Amino acid sequence: MSDETPDVEPEETPEPTDEDTRIADAAASALARARAGAAEKGLRPGMRPKKRRRPIGQAPVLSGSSRDGRDPALLGDQLDRLLLDRGWKVDVAVGSVMGRWTEIVGPDIAGHVEPLTFVDGVLTVRADSTAWATQMRLMASSMLARIDEEIGAGAVSELKVVGPSAPSWNRGARRSPDSRGPRDTYG
Repeated sequence: MSDETPDVEPEETPEPTDEDTRIADAAASALARARAGAAEKGLRPGMRPKKRRRPIGQAPVLSGSSRDGRDPALLGDQLDRLLLDRGWKVDVAVGSVMGRWTEIVGPDIAGHVEPLTFVDGVLTVRADSTAWATQMRLMASSMLARIDEEIGAGAVSELKVVGPSAPSWNRGARRSPDSRGPRDTYG
């Protein structure tokens, strides 16, 4: 065998196509625009970038454990904003009074008096006896003060107390025509 290596001809580079020249021209023009923009700013090749200066009085915006304007809003904050926007703040507050009635008025009163409705600033409660209805009417001002402490002043403007109600005999199985009904048991 001989130590001769076969002659390998170098590969010929293909001629650039029209598309290749357009891409090269676009890249060259983009580079020229970037250099022109840097020259307008006073930058030269090899210069270190300047530190950005904040206007006086503005604190730096850092990412960290504290909340800033870039963090997602908390669900409770969004619900508070929704309640304020819709004007539901008072209704929700009074709804919390109805849900926490025992906690607000105490177990003794809550055992005999229950909240019924809230309409236009009037909270209506029902007592289980006429004695408790009378007692609640006498305590209405202190109850309103206690409710104002819990939900804020002015949400409940009046406390209406109703007593127990007897069943109606105007309709039903015990009604007889042309009679007053079985009213002799309530005498």
